[in-house]
Amino acid sequence: MGSALLGGLLASGWVTPEQVVVAETAAPRRRELAVEFPGVRVVDAPEAPESADGHAGAVLAVKPDVAEGACRVLGAVGVTRVLSIVAGIPCLRLETALGGQPSVVRAMPNTPALVRSGVTAISGGSHATAADLAWAEEVMGAVGTVVRLPERLLDPVTGLSGSGPAYFFLVAEALIEAGVQMGLNREVSRTLVVDTMLGSARLLAETGDEPAALRAGVTSPAGTTAAGIRALESRAVRSAFMEAVAAATERSRSLHR
Repeated sequence: MGSALLGGLLASGWVTPEQVVVAETAAPRRRELAVEFPGVRVVDAPEAPESADGHAGAVLAVKPDVAEGACRVLGAVGVTRVLSIVAGIPCLRLETALGGQPSVVRAMPNTPALVRSGVTAISGGSHATAADLAWAEEVMGAVGTVVRLPERLLDPVTGLSGSGPAYFFLVAEALIEAGVQMGLNREVSRTLVVDTMLGSARLLAETGDEPAALRAGVTSPAGTTAAGIRALESRAVRSAFMEAVAAATERSRSLHR
């Protein structure tokens, strides 16, 4: 996700390669990043970045189990503003690790950020100002849509949109296989499923209509779609998705207990 975000920032022109320093402890990954992002300086330990507004800022994109250790290092080199895309670690723990009164903004992005079509929820910590939130929104806006929410809602965001791409991929996987079983070749089935998902998403986004209304518009009485919907409802598919979001949300909550 860190690479996706950096790629989006560079492609949008929000930063130039010369303005970015990436800290990566693993030597093989440092070499990969240097090739992937020419002109970006890749180092083995954090450095205090320069900032025109007096805030030395950093994006924290590490595994949850090393997040607080990384923050202690960032605090030691003078970083005072952190945008964290680490799942499950609350602002308070990151603030404590940084020391002083740092500005921490948590973000929960999802993997479509890789193609700059992600959605991210952000929430400010106890010392974050409007300017800090605006900075974070600009950064995450380079790879998609940004919404602001209270921190207590980031766990449900994780369960819904953070994990959401996997739910859609599972649906796509099942539909492609269904098409193959009905006699289509796999390539044609994949094209039909992917383009149907894309078109349906655009229809939902651009019309502003409720999903239930759009579904009803496709479902003629006693027709083919009605038969398919009836089969899905008989298997409690709606409840299964609700339970999936609840389970993922609870797992996110367990990370910071």
